[in-house]
Amino acid sequence: MKPMPVLALCATVVIAAACSGSTGRAAAPAPADTARLSPRILTEPAPRESGSGPIVIDASARVPSPAGRRASADFSRLAITLLDDPMFRSMHWGILVVDPRRGDTLYARNADKLFVPASNTKLVTAAVALAQLGGEYRYRTRVFARAPRQGVINGDLVVVGEGDPSFSDSLSGSAMAPLLELADSLRARGVRRITGRLASGANTFPGDTIGLGWAWDDLEEGYAGAVDELTFNEGFARVTVLGGARPGAPVTVRREPAASLPRLGRVDISTVSCCALRREVRTRVDLRGPRPVLHLEGSVRVRDSLTLHVALQNPNTAFLDAFEAALRTRGITVAGGVAIDTVVDTVGLTLLASRTSPPLAAILPAFQKPSQNQIGELLLRTLGHAKTGVGTADSGRAVVKRQLEAWGIDSSQATIRDGSGLSRRNFVSPQAIVHILDHMRTSPEFDAWYQSLPVAGVDGTLRDRMRGTLAAGNVRAKTGTLDRVRALSGYVTTADGQVLLFSMLANNHPVPTREVERVQDALLAALASLQLLEP
Repeated sequence: MKPMPVLALCATVVIAAACSGSTGRAAAPAPADTARLSPRILTEPAPRESGSGPIVIDASARVPSPAGRRASADFSRLAITLLDDPMFRSMHWGILVVDPRRGDTLYARNADKLFVPASNTKLVTAAVALAQLGGEYRYRTRVFARAPRQGVINGDLVVVGEGDPSFSDSLSGSAMAPLLELADSLRARGVRRITGRLASGANTFPGDTIGLGWAWDDLEEGYAGAVDELTFNEGFARVTVLGGARPGAPVTVRREPAASLPRLGRVDISTVSCCALRREVRTRVDLRGPRPVLHLEGSVRVRDSLTLHVALQNPNTAFLDAFEAALRTRGITVAGGVAIDTVVDTVGLTLLASRTSPPLAAILPAFQKPSQNQIGELLLRTLGHAKTGVGTADSGRAVVKRQLEAWGIDSSQATIRDGSGLSRRNFVSPQAIVHILDHMRTSPEFDAWYQSLPVAGVDGTLRDRMRGTLAAGNVRAKTGTLDRVRALSGYVTTADGQVLLFSMLANNHPVPTREVERVQDALLAALASLQLLEP
């Protein structure tokens, strides 16, 4: 069956106002930095009985208004029309839409069933991080050595990291910038030469450097880079291949943000005619030896370019390699090079330089808006280190589990295995996600949480969705994508200013992802057009 366009679907159901312009008023998207919940929602949270959980799911004790009943019935008819399309007959939908101030459930389908949430897992990680660490939490990176004499440090230069994700292009403009700041601090102390090595000074995150259950064939991709207490540019590098001036001419390979990462091996790439139908650069990583080596092969058109995001397989070593390059840029030499897989004791050494990260509230938009996986893994290990003293993913998962239980969400509603959602061993129900959204709605950290979410039609992973509808500039939500998994959960404000919580999880869909997104977007456009209050 050929799918109907979203606008055509809107015209065939009761809530025609979901289509742009059908309410008689323009759908003007609010700017990303001003589209917030109304002050009334922020300052007058729904009352709760002492010890009770969030007001969601069970609305049996509350009587919705006549307008709310009509809106719920209209929306239910739209949802049934879209979700029961024969193209979706073999997949699973889990949906919950709640009006938290009235305790009304506008729509529910499989709301208490478990689904693979993909990057909706990031909602869990971010919420627990804000609850446990606070929005003002900052990472420290410190540099120790013997006190320099006449510009020389006799011995090793030792870096102690805590998993700071801000040594990255996304959070610092350039991942090299904070390393150059540390180099400048050493230069200001007169340091010109280090006789020993550049080494790590702590095993802050002693466990696995990748997420539990990650697919092996993802591990060379930039989105699945490993993390550790020292992590450079969120665990990946950009490798750009530039075609030559004519067919057969040599190509140029450029690496960023550090010009020496990753290590390059064989480059077997040809420049082909501009009219060539096929251009492709393939990668192979040789993991033997102390440093992984990247081999490239394929073709690129004349004066064309291809950019690959390549995982940096050994995070600590990659960080120290980049730091050595920064030191060299500032005229500081390290005679012993980089110490690989070595932790050096800092007892008796002097603190020579340090850097403090931006606060967690400023880090979260770089995590949630682009759906950045490595920040999630760093946050999970940070939770373990900060709250249990052991910076492993296992310890972080224990902290997450305890926090969810404190919020009334047990293992029958959520099982979390990594911090990013790249693992298929995460299972969460729409009900659990809506509980989290509701808890954060009344949290002191709500503003940091809300501002970190993608805005429909404006930025992040929702930049190109819901444009031309009342949901644009309105919906704040986290996406989630894996093969045959599509998730979207967050907040939408109705036409009369009422904030709704929603979670839409789709698993095992045999149709293209865009068909699932089409339905999610149409439902949110309809929610944005609702009138819940009596005139």
